[in-house]
Amino acid sequence: MTVAHGPITQIAWVVPDIERSESFLGTVLGARKWTRMPEVHFGPETCTYRGAPADFTAHIALAYNGDTQLELIQPVRGDSIYTEFLNASGPGLHHICVEPEDFDETLKDAAALGLDVVQRGDMAGQMRFAYLDGAAAGVPFIEVAEVGENMRKFFEQIKREAQ
Repeated sequence: MTVAHGPITQIAWVVPDIERSESFLGTVLGARKWTRMPEVHFGPETCTYRGAPADFTAHIALAYNGDTQLELIQPVRGDSIYTEFLNASGPGLHHICVEPEDFDETLKDAAALGLDVVQRGDMAGQMRFAYLDGAAAGVPFIEVAEVGENMRKFFEQIKREAQ
């Protein structure tokens, strides 16, 4: 059984210094323009971390290499899978993101296989996300996302500006 049918749309890194990582990946991968979103807050009303309400903040930067979104995440405050990852293993590749046709069915399939959802959230009804734990297989996380119309437009704008 394949859990997450859908395209891989994003590669993400967790880093301690977002500006330095933007410069490096810009040089190495040709990500010309980054859109930085400082102090993005994930609150307990819409986000959970290891089954409990989450309250954390992160700097996020987005760019594109072709059709693939590149994401940098710098934890700022609070506990999350980002701080957990950075504390346990240092900076590095954190997850790839897939956008399946049916978000809810994908999470049911993951549960049936015993794959834990470590963190999940809803960004103002414009994006639902869930991180599946792949540590036992040597893969940090797989993010499953459902992207709404307005968030998709925002991503397309970032992609156009990155060209």
